[in-house]
Amino acid sequence: MKIERKSGILLHITSLPGPYGIGTLGRNAFNFVDFLVKAKQKIWQILPLGPTGYGDSPYQSFSTFAGNPLLIDFEKLVEKGWLNASELDNAPGNDNYVDFGPVIEFKFKTLQEAFRGFKKLASSDENMVFSNFCAENQSWLDDYAIFMELKSFHGGRPWHLWDEPYKMRHRNALDEFILSHPTEIEFWKFLQFVFFEQWKALKTYANQNEINIIGDIPIFIAHDSADAWSHPEVFQFDENRNPTFVAGVPPDYFSETGQLWGNPLYNWEYLKQTGFAWWLDRIKSALSLYDLIRIDHFRGFAAYWAVPFGETTAINGEWIEAPGVELFETVQQELGTLPIIAEDLGVITPDVEELRDHFQFPGMKVLQFAFSPMKNNEYLPHNYTTYNCICYTGTHDNNTTLGWYNELDNESKYGILRYLSGGNENTVWKFIRLAWSSVAYIAIAPMQDILELDYTARMNTPGTSSNNWQWRFKTSDYNERILNKLLDLTQLYDRD
Repeated sequence: MKIERKSGILLHITSLPGPYGIGTLGRNAFNFVDFLVKAKQKIWQILPLGPTGYGDSPYQSFSTFAGNPLLIDFEKLVEKGWLNASELDNAPGNDNYVDFGPVIEFKFKTLQEAFRGFKKLASSDENMVFSNFCAENQSWLDDYAIFMELKSFHGGRPWHLWDEPYKMRHRNALDEFILSHPTEIEFWKFLQFVFFEQWKALKTYANQNEINIIGDIPIFIAHDSADAWSHPEVFQFDENRNPTFVAGVPPDYFSETGQLWGNPLYNWEYLKQTGFAWWLDRIKSALSLYDLIRIDHFRGFAAYWAVPFGETTAINGEWIEAPGVELFETVQQELGTLPIIAEDLGVITPDVEELRDHFQFPGMKVLQFAFSPMKNNEYLPHNYTTYNCICYTGTHDNNTTLGWYNELDNESKYGILRYLSGGNENTVWKFIRLAWSSVAYIAIAPMQDILELDYTARMNTPGTSSNNWQWRFKTSDYNERILNKLLDLTQLYDRD
């Protein structure tokens, strides 16, 4: 990976301003690229783009290959003539946060109208482009579209609770279902066609303006996903397609019972026998979407915490070695040098560091972790031993910097203020300055920190399943003052 100093902003698409209750791939996304360009930023980091499932979390997606239909921009569909502008009159009006229930209801109702408009009015060229898209993505698209329509057919229930012939993918049952639901299945393919067309346009615009996209892929996939349903052999399932072991992390300082995530674990023996074909497809797909890939929970490629299925806590798990070296050597042989960022946060053991450093993947340094304790803390910039890392003020799983700082005791605040430079700047911008001034080759701040927002703008609180992923900002929130402050720091520390 070419190393040059740069900086950027972490902001998921859903948090963008605009009508219709949720950020989209429309004009406000292009406007945000313009903001980045004016501020001399080179990076836009986003969260996973997949269709969201349980808890509206982008880390629990119905597919690792598909895009989220909620991000589709309606104005572009009106321009194509597939939607009437009047269809948008009853859109959810809340632009402070995403209220997912009304947004989902409105979005899918309107997308159904757009599909009907496409079927009636699409030109022969547009139909051909759609057909080509379906053919080029057949390896995952067919199963995904069938999965989503079967999920609808079963009232939204997860696939392991479907009728037995569909759960077990009996060929005759699937063939009959496909023959009796052709239009409904085509609708799910149409949504992916539109999503990828709009995403490609946005990414092209960003790249043309020298903005690189950092995308995020979770190491594990959701149990209730087209991936687990269509490729059970890739995962540790028994003969009834139930997981034998599931993912989590062991008890630690933060939790006496650990964290039980429940994601199915990989059948690494099968994956090795197939030359890691499934992972190759997954990384190829991610590379077509993003310029750099952040892999969440990277430590799981060195060893993973396996908890027997049916346990109610993560206490009774065990560490199992994973073939990370073999995997990444295979991927590197097939795809060349990998633009991968390792999410190496938390309790990291020497084997994880060896895996990361063997492939020269940059790790993450989060400043909110740097002050407790301060003595010899690896996250304090003066202790960085390499520039091959990404310095963050915080991540999507942290409180905002202002929210975090306000909750500290006075002694901790005093120690932090002794360390920070920046004169009369407020504490948040002192943290941004600290990240930008570090030797890390990339420095990133969440948009909430750029806007100096408190805890009410937090994106996610790990371990909770409600009131997350909802934060949005308004167009009026970012202005020339903020742009110039960011531009000044970026130029001062040679990140422009």
